Amino acid sequence: MIQTVLFDVDGVLLSEERYFDASGLTVWELIHSGHYLGLAPEQFKTTLTDEEIRRIRADVFQHDEVLRFLKSRGMNANWDMIYLTFTCQLLHLLSQIKEKEAGRIRGWLASEIGDVTLHEMREVLAHYPVETDYSIFLNWFAKRPETKQDLLKVLDQLAYEIFGLTDTQLGKKGALWSVCEHASQEWYVGDQNIVASTGKPSVQTGKKGFLDEEIPLAEPEKIGALFSFLAEKGLKLGVGTGRPQLETYGPFRALGWLPLFHEEHIVTADDVLKAEEELGGHTPLAKPNPFTYLLALKGKNTPARDCTECSLPLENGQEILIVGDSLADLLAAQKIGAQFAGILTGLSGKEAKAEFEEHGADYIFENVADLKNIFL
Repeated sequence: MIQTVLFDVDGVLLSEERYFDASGLTVWELIHSGHYLGLAPEQFKTTLTDEEIRRIRADVFQHDEVLRFLKSRGMNANWDMIYLTFTCQLLHLLSQIKEKEAGRIRGWLASEIGDVTLHEMREVLAHYPVETDYSIFLNWFAKRPETKQDLLKVLDQLAYEIFGLTDTQLGKKGALWSVCEHASQEWYVGDQNIVASTGKPSVQTGKKGFLDEEIPLAEPEKIGALFSFLAEKGLKLGVGTGRPQLETYGPFRALGWLPLFHEEHIVTADDVLKAEEELGGHTPLAKPNPFTYLLALKGKNTPARDCTECSLPLENGQEILIVGDSLADLLAAQKIGAQFAGILTGLSGKEAKAEFEEHGADYIFENVADLKNIFL
């Protein structure tokens, strides 16, 4: 009998659309803004129409084919998706100057790439007629077997195949990953909230953010009623999300959901990053690693090692129901030994049904509000 229900947020409770918009804008900024690679600084701006945002996202992510591919390979974190997409494009740009700038490229890729290195790249690239090609991502990645966090290691493989380099730092979450993360947070939370979100000011000011444009995936009252119904049945509720705390607590508070949860069991990306630092940063803990859900189950004040070193599947795993929209959530649930309910309101929509069926989801629902049917 199910005793605990743990919810993902994006694609289950709240729409992912604005996250994906912010992700596309981040890659576009890192390539074109004068703060980064500066390919077209005169074209960069922070105030865009919805049509301009749609066009940029469609270009960067190839009408979302890149996003769907990454989700199908078990990658669920937007920051990782941004890093992969941008770094792939960076390698493509550098490949166009490799004959004349081989020495510089070797130096850049052999070390951590931060703001200083990006500025050096910008100054060099300005002397060459390089061009972006976002279609190259799927050309380079789709034929490879890697899944989940191993996709990052493909970047090192590409550096070897393109430049003959064997000592690159691209396959880990280093300085460049942090640059991508901060830029994406600027777009999503805006100038007003960036310091609260990251502890650092904006590199590029003028972004209003998308926090006021959150879209629930069912009527907020229906979702609230579902939470109350489950609690009245004696079930424990929790959240395991790749969102940072600000972007989780804010909407939950505004929609009236936050009081329906014990905050000890709301685990966000901030908690996962804190745990990675606690463990030395050697093991990625984001989904599909089950850590997020295990910490939500045990309570976020639980020492990280109590989650990473516990025996899986859990002896009482079938008493846990994980509710998610992606393969990453399903894989995490199966590792724990939990039951899984797939919700068809994520990026892939109803097309996700076949994938959920193929991987043995216990339940599949068109909308999270239908979850109540399990307990009637």
